[in-house]
Amino acid sequence: MSESYAQRHGLRPLGAGIGLRRSFYETLPRTERTVDWLEIIPENFLSLGGRSRHTLEACKERWTLLSHGVGLNIGGPDPLDEDYVTRLSALVKELDMPFFSDHLCYTRLGGVYLHDLLPLPFNEEAVEYVVPRVREVMARVGRPFLLENPSYYARMPGGTLEEATFLRHVVEQADCGLLLDVNNVYVNAQNHGYDPRAFVDALPLDRVVQLHMAGHTRYPDVIIDTHVGPVPGDVWSLYRYVVERTGPVSTLIEWDQDIPSLEAVLDEADQARAVLKEVAR
Repeated sequence: MSESYAQRHGLRPLGAGIGLRRSFYETLPRTERTVDWLEIIPENFLSLGGRSRHTLEACKERWTLLSHGVGLNIGGPDPLDEDYVTRLSALVKELDMPFFSDHLCYTRLGGVYLHDLLPLPFNEEAVEYVVPRVREVMARVGRPFLLENPSYYARMPGGTLEEATFLRHVVEQADCGLLLDVNNVYVNAQNHGYDPRAFVDALPLDRVVQLHMAGHTRYPDVIIDTHVGPVPGDVWSLYRYVVERTGPVSTLIEWDQDIPSLEAVLDEADQARAVLKEVAR
């Protein structure tokens, strides 16, 4: 059996982590509960000092930190933002992150941020465009890089590939890792009418280094990836299906709207950790 992406880069599973959100700035650094690692949105820390920086430094003393960006615009028509990549690279190295990630999407047009993660057309032209940009980012930052499968609500025109095939071509040709958002798989499968387990089976699972788990909001005709509420049972079931195929993988609980107490989010992380331990046994 060939080495996985994580094995080739010496990346070990970190366990179950949570996001460093502003509402946890006071309570998280002092918690006595188990927290395996933390994920940050780098845009919140690239230019801020004060309370944000103080909290970041306190957390760095206790936990491994990972960067999960929303502003790289890896699939957009604009050139890569040189200043953004430079500052991101400095932050990743300063905090000694083992790897970093962003989304396989576009977020900017004509220099204007769209404040959304918009899907790319699933075709070979998009693959050929994205791959050298991914390689450039990895070369400049000098750490393993993961791309996340985004949620989407309409297929971009011009698609000629299945979504899983598109993801496979990008990560294999760019030689990067995959951050598999399990909730996004479930949401997309429900909205676009495909089997989420078959989708997982079609992915290059040897490149999965991290998993995201989150809640969503169900409406009569669509499910929206809102990161609200506890992780639903169907997503937990799909999570176990994934982990039984990948083995234990660093898992993040995302809860980004109507954020409850730290204790409630840590309860979700405990549940993910229990699954990881059961699969490891």
